Amino acid sequence: MVQTVAIEQLTLYDLEQQFGLREVTDDSFFAEWQRVLPALSATELKRLVRVEAAYANLERRSLLENTVKLAVVAPLLDLAGLFLPPFYVTTEQSVEIITTTDELKLRGRLDVLVLKEQLWVLVIEAKRAEFSLKVGIPQVLGYMMAAPASSLPLYGLVTNGRSFVFLKQVERQYARSKELILDQDEGLAKTLQILKQLAAVVAGENGRLGN
Repeated sequence: MVQTVAIEQLTLYDLEQQFGLREVTDDSFFAEWQRVLPALSATELKRLVRVEAAYANLERRSLLENTVKLAVVAPLLDLAGLFLPPFYVTTEQSVEIITTTDELKLRGRLDVLVLKEQLWVLVIEAKRAEFSLKVGIPQVLGYMMAAPASSLPLYGLVTNGRSFVFLKQVERQYARSKELILDQDEGLAKTLQILKQLAAVVAGENGRLGN
């Protein structure tokens, strides 16, 4: 009998035991976020100041998932050029993963932004009891595993609006960036720079495939 599990219930242990996912600690595996990053213009930096101000205002009241997407995530996607071709954005996709033994099926309809099927953005609700981004990391890895089979790397961003962690997955291996904080050490600017970097990598890889 096939057991069905909701992706929202996934843990990293589940992904390791049931699907053979393994974390890579070698920095060279996910070097993209550590390379020289794209410079930001004065206009982009000014926009980020407004995003930080908007977040600070919302934080004083109620940080709901949809509000975070409007105030923080949408401006980042816009500034990174991810609303424009060759990218596209979809939400609430149904995804399904089945183990090779067909004994376990993961299913979920999740609030995920999918960009060109290689770059995923997951927003977790900032007021959840498990405020840490750790609750979102196994979820986005699960979605990435459900993407069409490809040897190309997949990238993900998990955020609660204030903290950001990037992920890279190649087949059954993954690595993560350090956690970036919106109002610490230029965390929001670095998040945008990394997002732009990954967008350029994904666009370049897909361009080469089309040639």
